[in-house]
Amino acid sequence: MPSAFLYSKLDHPEILPAFLGIFLGVIVGSIPVAIPGMPTLLKLGLAGGPLIVAIILSRKRKMGPLNFFMANSANLMLRELGITIFLSCVGLNAGIKFFDVLLNGDGFYYMALSAIITFFPLMIVVIVGKAVFKVNYLSLCGVLAGATTDPPALAFANGLSNSEATNIGYASVYPLTMLLRILSGQVLAILLIS
Repeated sequence: MPSAFLYSKLDHPEILPAFLGIFLGVIVGSIPVAIPGMPTLLKLGLAGGPLIVAIILSRKRKMGPLNFFMANSANLMLRELGITIFLSCVGLNAGIKFFDVLLNGDGFYYMALSAIITFFPLMIVVIVGKAVFKVNYLSLCGVLAGATTDPPALAFANGLSNSEATNIGYASVYPLTMLLRILSGQVLAILLIS
């Protein structure tokens, strides 16, 4: 009987734990962190703080009456909603001057550079992952999507199969990659300014 009650609770996603996690994540992200050798303090920000808190809370799963486990259906719904909002915002911001920069500015030059910077490291990972480590294709797709912190690539890879291998590959590299992107961007800005 208790297991049936537990499963019925998981069928109804709870909003309060999710928003509490986001709130705690924003607080954690705004805490300055001192790194030895850096002249200024760094912050995890609105991306890193919620990520760290989400990892901790998902590991804990339950605190008192709050259940931090999210049913798969709610997880998929939030994921799709997040990807849709993210891509819509990117399109709205880029659309204002996209064609002007592309046709009258250095748009093609920067597009070519970004294609080269993206393509060659990904191809190296694919070749090494497949030939040396014998990683299966779906896991490799997830690792590549996570290594580039690219949710649309994950959505595409998930469309290839119903396997969880893609999500596991993504989740295994995404947190570290995201934190490194957040911190390395700040480090580069500090080093270039000083």
